[in-house]
Amino acid sequence: MASMDGTVVLVTGAASGLGQAVAAGLAREGALVVAVGRSAARADEAVEGIRRLVPAALLEPLACDLSVQSSIRTAAAEFLSRHDRLDVLVNAAGVFRKERHVTPDGLELTFATNVMAYFLLTNVLLGALKNAAAAGGKSGTAERPAGAARTSRIVNIASRYGNTKLNFDDLQTAKGRYSYLRSTPPTMLARVLLTQEFAERLQGSGVVANAVHPGLVKNTSLLHDVGGPFRWVTNTFGVPAEKAVDTALWLATSTETAGVSGKLWAKRKELPTPGMGSDPDARQRLWNACSRLAGLP
Repeated sequence: MASMDGTVVLVTGAASGLGQAVAAGLAREGALVVAVGRSAARADEAVEGIRRLVPAALLEPLACDLSVQSSIRTAAAEFLSRHDRLDVLVNAAGVFRKERHVTPDGLELTFATNVMAYFLLTNVLLGALKNAAAAGGKSGTAERPAGAARTSRIVNIASRYGNTKLNFDDLQTAKGRYSYLRSTPPTMLARVLLTQEFAERLQGSGVVANAVHPGLVKNTSLLHDVGGPFRWVTNTFGVPAEKAVDTALWLATSTETAGVSGKLWAKRKELPTPGMGSDPDARQRLWNACSRLAGLP
C-alpha cells in the first residue's frame, strides 16, 4: 500500500467489524482516521478499539446515526468545520433487521442505513473529496509522498447480489411480509448501482468510486439481530474482518487502483455485475429516487 501520511479518511461503522478493520488498516498506514459511530459513546468506543490495534493511530471520533438524515448532515458539517479535504471515504456501516422499523424520516430502517446513508453522506462530502483530488500531492501543509496516488477514493462495502432486482414500486419493503432476506439483498444491489452512478458523475474530477464484496465475515455484530442458520453459517465459514478488508484497503490506498472507478471487486479482482447491475437506466432511476427522498436537486 502507498503511504497515507498526511491524508484524511473517514470510515463509517468504525466501532466494530469490517469498519473497524478498515479504519485500523488505514491508520496503520499513517492516515488521520475520522471514525464514525452511531452515537458519541460509540464513536469514542471506535477510537478506543482502533487505538488498541494501532497505538500510534491519528484518530478523531465523529457521532452520526446513519439512519437519520439530519444526523448525517450534522456530522458532515462537523467534519467540514475541521477539514476542507477528504482523501478517502469508506462507507462500511450496514444493518440486518429481523423486523421492519421506520426512521424519523419515515423511511424503512434497512433502506435508510444501507442505501440512503451511502448516497447522502457521499453527496454532502463530495466537495471535500474533490478538494483533496485538486490538491494533488499536497495534503494540508504536508507534502504527500511521491509514490502516493493523486486521486480521492470512495470505497463502498457491498456484496454479490445474485439474481436480486430492485422493485421500484416497493424500494422500502412496505408491501407483503417483511424479512431481512427480502429487505437486505436489494440494498446490496443498490450500493453497486450507486457506486456506478457516482463513478459516472465524477469522471474527470479526480475522485474514483468502487464497491467491494468482502465475502462472509465472522464474529461481527452485523447479524446479532437476525441470528439463525445464516448467522451460524457466517460465523462458521466466514473469515476474520482483518482478512476480509484486504481488497477495501487496496482500493483505498494503492497506486494500481488510482484510475479505476465504477467497479465491483473481490479478492482484488473485478466481479461482473449481471442483470440489473449492468442497467444504466436502473441506476439513474435509483439515483433519482434517492435524490427525492434526501431532498437533493
